[in-house]
Amino acid sequence: MRGDHQTLALLLFCAFIAVTLFITTWVSRNRQGSAEEFYAGGRLFSPMENGFAIAGDYMSAASFLGISGLIALFGYDGMLYSVGFLVAWLVVLLLVAELVRNCGRFTLADVVAARLAARPVRTALGTSSVTVSVLYLVAQMVGAGSLVALLLGGTSDAARSWTVVGVGALMVIYVSFGGMRATTWIQIVKAVLLMGGAVTLTVLVLVQFRFDVNSLLTTAAERSGHGKDFLAPGLRYGGDWIARFDFISLGVALVLGTAGLPHILARFYTVPTARAARRSVVWSIGLIGSFYLMTIVLGFGAAALVGSAEVRSSNAAGNTAVPLLALDLGGGEGSTGGTVLFAVVAAIAFATILAVVAGITLASSASVAHDLYASLRRPGRKQYGEVAVARFAAAGIGAVAIALGLLAQNLNVAFLVGLAFAVAASANLPALLYALFWRNFTTRGAVWAVYGGLVPAVVLVLVSPVVSGSPASLFPGVDFQLFPLENPGLVSIPLGFLAGWLGTVTSREKPDEAKHAETEVRALTGAGAA
Repeated sequence: MRGDHQTLALLLFCAFIAVTLFITTWVSRNRQGSAEEFYAGGRLFSPMENGFAIAGDYMSAASFLGISGLIALFGYDGMLYSVGFLVAWLVVLLLVAELVRNCGRFTLADVVAARLAARPVRTALGTSSVTVSVLYLVAQMVGAGSLVALLLGGTSDAARSWTVVGVGALMVIYVSFGGMRATTWIQIVKAVLLMGGAVTLTVLVLVQFRFDVNSLLTTAAERSGHGKDFLAPGLRYGGDWIARFDFISLGVALVLGTAGLPHILARFYTVPTARAARRSVVWSIGLIGSFYLMTIVLGFGAAALVGSAEVRSSNAAGNTAVPLLALDLGGGEGSTGGTVLFAVVAAIAFATILAVVAGITLASSASVAHDLYASLRRPGRKQYGEVAVARFAAAGIGAVAIALGLLAQNLNVAFLVGLAFAVAASANLPALLYALFWRNFTTRGAVWAVYGGLVPAVVLVLVSPVVSGSPASLFPGVDFQLFPLENPGLVSIPLGFLAGWLGTVTSREKPDEAKHAETEVRALTGAGAA
């Protein structure tokens, strides 16, 4: 890109970073340092504020960059991500939002361990939550790298690498110093910016076609290189039975995965009551639903105005479709309008990444400190406070995410998030639903449910085309592929539920009727909730 694009976009990057660092500094001066303040922001946020923060947490780089890119490259098949991410919120609203808020304090493990043996359950769910969070973080890192590489000319591997490192460092700062309160306000600011940018681009795309959606779709099909096939199922997932099963696997993972994401569930603890948690989800559904409808317009708009071939040549995974679309809508390369719009969109995308990684890092560090450290520490040894451990954990998780982000730079960000959803739906969701709704659920059942979903999901990814066996793999030069599907959800999710059932029916542990009754009353009424 030209120097004026670079200068303006970098200035906007720096402005957003300065604002978020100011928020973090301001919040850190006014907090008490308690666990409730660090993990849940003192539970002082209103439903509207939390709804905006949830939307800001959920609408990630995968949404803004990845989904639009997949639609620009694969048309109809790319829309599966938009539909799946949106439908998933119905599962959250109907099954878990209010119950999780009533039964837990800070993490997912609080809910499951409420009537079971705490130590093994917290160890299992803490491990699973950190795994999901790291996978999700990698997707944000890859999105940041693609964005800055495009800004600096599209060929700078060094720029992408340093961007990944920089984003990792910032997320550690946000979490370590600001906790949940700073993270929430960063997400609110980001949600407002992202919705404003998406609305502007959507209106500009529709204006180009005089609000004739049929004309938009026809032009997108013509410029895609695939003709009418671009608007029909099967371009990406319809080639053979493997592709079709991959399609089903991805859909199941997206719909069920949201209810098992640690950083989303953690947001329900930041409001004072269960009713406020439910109203937060209603606010977020309105924002998220509108946004995902707009990503469909942006994806087809990129195919129609930029062209699928040019999107693919800029980034093989399609992650740069929206910035390229903004450049075209503003008047094209070299125009003032194109320069300004490209820079604004690039800055919004960067803000999106920073806000999401802060939320994920906070949730994963909470799992390390509140679940793993609290359950594994030995009596008699020097003990550190949970908040201090969480800050150290944020640094460690950041380092791991940076390393994996550098390794996975050529994968589509929406696809990477799909893997995180599959692991969440396989490991976290079975244990959560069984704990909430099955009277006879036992500790063995909970541990088996988590590991019975987590281990197969991770192993199947490692032996899938994602890692080896194809030119687009992480290691294209080797081939140890054994599992044909790119997304493991179709196999690993049923295994998680099956393992939880099998562990329970084979356990000698007698279910505690009193604890179950207490948990049930708390879940449904909120009596005794934190």
